[in-house]
Amino acid sequence: MAPQRNTGAGAEAELPEYAGHYQLESCLGSGGMGVVHLARSTSGMKLAVKVVHAEFAKDAEFRGRFRQEVAAARKVSGAFTASVVDADSEAERPWMATLFIPGPTLSDHVKRNGAMSPAELRRLMAGLAEALRDIHRVGVVHRDLKPSNVLLAEDGPKVIDFGISRPKDSELRTETGKLIGTPPFMAPEQFRRPREVGPAADIFALGSVMVHAATGRGPFDSDSPYVVAYQVVHDEPDLTGVPENLAPLVLRCLAKEPEDRPTPDELMRELRSVAASYDTQTFIPAQRTAGTPGPEPRVEKSEPRPAKRRARWAALGAGALGLAAVVALTSVQLLDGGSAAPRNSSPPRTTSAGFGPWEASVSPGKGTPQCSYGEDKLLCGQSGLVFALDPSDGHLLWRHAVAGARAGQPVLSGGLVRPALDLSGHLEALDPASGKTRWRQTMPSYSGLVPAGGMLLLTGADGTVTGLDGASGDTKWSRRIPGHKVPFFVSFAGDPLAYATSTSDDGTSTRVTAVDPDTGDVRWDKRLEGALKPVGTADGSVFFVAADAVYDDTRAVVRYDPADGTSRRVTLALPQAQGTVRGNLVYLMGTGGSLVAVDLAAGKQRWSLETGVSRGSAPVADGRHVYFTAPDGRLLAVDAVSGTLLGQTPPRLDTNSDRITGALPVPVLAHDHVYATAPDGTVFAVPAKNPSAW
Repeated sequence: MAPQRNTGAGAEAELPEYAGHYQLESCLGSGGMGVVHLARSTSGMKLAVKVVHAEFAKDAEFRGRFRQEVAAARKVSGAFTASVVDADSEAERPWMATLFIPGPTLSDHVKRNGAMSPAELRRLMAGLAEALRDIHRVGVVHRDLKPSNVLLAEDGPKVIDFGISRPKDSELRTETGKLIGTPPFMAPEQFRRPREVGPAADIFALGSVMVHAATGRGPFDSDSPYVVAYQVVHDEPDLTGVPENLAPLVLRCLAKEPEDRPTPDELMRELRSVAASYDTQTFIPAQRTAGTPGPEPRVEKSEPRPAKRRARWAALGAGALGLAAVVALTSVQLLDGGSAAPRNSSPPRTTSAGFGPWEASVSPGKGTPQCSYGEDKLLCGQSGLVFALDPSDGHLLWRHAVAGARAGQPVLSGGLVRPALDLSGHLEALDPASGKTRWRQTMPSYSGLVPAGGMLLLTGADGTVTGLDGASGDTKWSRRIPGHKVPFFVSFAGDPLAYATSTSDDGTSTRVTAVDPDTGDVRWDKRLEGALKPVGTADGSVFFVAADAVYDDTRAVVRYDPADGTSRRVTLALPQAQGTVRGNLVYLMGTGGSLVAVDLAAGKQRWSLETGVSRGSAPVADGRHVYFTAPDGRLLAVDAVSGTLLGQTPPRLDTNSDRITGALPVPVLAHDHVYATAPDGTVFAVPAKNPSAW
């Protein structure tokens, strides 16, 4: 629904057209404090903008609370909340803009789909515990955690609405006789001692939220808020319907006294042991044949356990949209040397001197590495670090510190290594032989950067695309792509073209333009039906997944042949799919661990497998097998023809961290080996031919 036009004057208009520079498009919801609008920035970025009700805008106490909400939301902006983009608490109608996260609230999900499965509940509780840990670390207490304030996104739950949150040192105090919160999810101390509410109140609310997710009701259930308040303070919670392996932990969260409740870190440790019953191994049928078993990595192994099949979160939304801003590029500097010479201060752990299985750990505790292959090297990135390994035995060739770089996959462009996009405003290219800097470019941030052949394609907020020579950093061309306001570019290995896509505002069609990355010239242009995302190319055709406009769930696979202008579509239902293409076969991994093979030549789905993992990486395929990674560091292999699960490596969790991996690393195929990475910082290699021997 489009927003109604502003019919009032200034602050008195309840439905304004703009908040600051952001155009309000439609109403997402309304609460006691204000209205939340779907909005767009000047560059077209989607935002959720909260505009305060006109009746509260003149209330000094309310403005103080709103300023506090903005400050709290900015403090905790990160992986588990909707990041604040802009705000103006002094405007006539105060407002705050955050990144838009498409996806249902937990409340809506339970209403639509009923109670969650045990596996979903464990993931939800882990995600909320992580969110509260980050919120509490910056000294903020949320005080209103409830199902309607939890968004279910592709990469986990997001906690929103800090409208009544409070820093521990806040000068604002609850007025005498005024209770702030939602009774079914309030802790006893919020009724008894509202001025003394601390982080433990959020843990109590988490317990109540978990009961709601497991049963569709709260642990204290009554139509009267006064009865609920009495029950919260005096009665024991009703945990009927909560899975047995989670009930004791939920009960601890619902302890009457704050000091008896677990901390978020304690919850994460407990949930790790709960997960062991169904989330760290997948049952593999006995398939080994007589003869000499294949080589095994020398790592500690666990016995496989049968895994519970996972119900999918059918209404999960896409992840938060990234913030984009671009200004003209400046200051290209060519360098003969580099600041980071190869270092070998600690030898990698290896298991074989030959080209067999090996594992190496270059920087433990820095998160999961992400790797690619180029110039006969395994090129890997971790937080603040890029390094190269010998693919034959895993020994360290060089390492290079990159200030401000996040963990991400380095890529080869123009014969040089480009570290993952960082937030420092620097674009850097490294010599693949030594890791030394060959050129560096100082620039503001940009909305998109894609390597394509020997070029780097940078997309500005105004839609201008700039082609940089990957070998020198020189600008070769800069122009708008016809028909695209702000194009989204992708490229694929072995394909000389890059593909720009823009989906129509109503999600009914997508414009696809093939661009020559060397010149910026358009090779072909086509508008196709549906909201499409390219997943690969083969034999001149481009393959897409078609998603619904609301939750981004995959509804079809589409093949378009630009030679004759024909397209073919195979319908299916798969939440949030990631894919890869091999010939006329498209392999898709959905959230929840469903792996599907679609045959576009035959026009049908070939097979479907519930892998037993909570979620999987984007798959890769070599014709014999399909490979993907799991959040606990396992690499799994599936028969590409039959869809049978063939083998897996042991888990490699980081024992010193309670974090759940965000973007799962995609396996790398080269030299008949599969290279993968894990949360403990390990990079490892196994033979591709015999997964049952892993």
